[in-house]
Amino acid sequence: MGYKVVVVGATGNVGREMLTILSERQFPVDEITALASRRSLGTEVSFGDQTIITKDLETFDFEGWDIALFAIGSDATKAFAPKAAAKGCIVIDNSSLYRYDPNVPLIVPEVNAEAITEYSKKNIIANPNCSTAQMVVALKPLHDRARIKRVVVSTYQSVSGAGKEGMDELWDQTKSIYNPVTDVPPTKFTKQIAFNVIPHIDKFLDDGSTKEEWKMVAETKKIIDTSIKVTATCVRVPVFVGHSEAINIEFEDFLDEDEARDILREAPGVMVIDKRDDGGYVTPIECAGDYATFISRLRQDSTIENGLNLWCVSDNLRKGAALNAVQIAETLGQRVLKKG
Repeated sequence: MGYKVVVVGATGNVGREMLTILSERQFPVDEITALASRRSLGTEVSFGDQTIITKDLETFDFEGWDIALFAIGSDATKAFAPKAAAKGCIVIDNSSLYRYDPNVPLIVPEVNAEAITEYSKKNIIANPNCSTAQMVVALKPLHDRARIKRVVVSTYQSVSGAGKEGMDELWDQTKSIYNPVTDVPPTKFTKQIAFNVIPHIDKFLDDGSTKEEWKMVAETKKIIDTSIKVTATCVRVPVFVGHSEAINIEFEDFLDEDEARDILREAPGVMVIDKRDDGGYVTPIECAGDYATFISRLRQDSTIENGLNLWCVSDNLRKGAALNAVQIAETLGQRVLKKG
């Protein structure tokens, strides 16, 4: 006996990836349906060797469905997630809408799977921001050993984090530079993204940080430990898929880099590739399409008493979004619903 699963926003980058990963991981699906906005109604999407025709989100009845994976914006989620939850369908939401709600668990299964039982307060579970998800997978096992005091992180985030429009803009601008027949001004991003980096993701806040940077701070505290201090600088880079992060960690206790490397090698969801020679590290191109969060460039920080530096790379459409959502569904099935 399996689950009746709904994928909401099935025609977008993350929605399509959710369908792919549900099939790849052989999630116990008895019945699946794909929902989209009326603009994308009737679009064909793939689930394994099946072709599914998208249905209308606005008229869909969630009664009798077990799990809904939401991959739509916060405004649409605000309108439809409560309706699904009220019908007894558990919502796993990829938007930022519910992440900071104290009555909604924010889950990364490798880190805080035990919090999933809190879903019953609203029948909703939140999926974290893409840049947070990969970072906390790396931080949690180190925190358990030596307690993290402070994290300084700089992100290098791919354009797929801004959706299909972001990927199209990088592609079109790159082509226009090599073949300058048409000018492609920035529309999705605030400046040209091709052959450039932009230190601005989401809107600016009063203190000079951006909303993306604030998300990393708030979500790390909620997922791991409220006592951890985090400061982030989030940068958009001309890469199609894969977020990278340079992370500096200050611990309460001393942690040797060799022990840290051993801890991370044993940690769920982490793969350490850390050779101190040319190419002995992972870049976004290698991580695209993979489930793991990759760690490289692990080394002691000699400028502080108990410090480490590391490089963290992961596929933002997978661990940063769709994979984590499916892992939440798996955890929900194993710990709560127990049907599959």
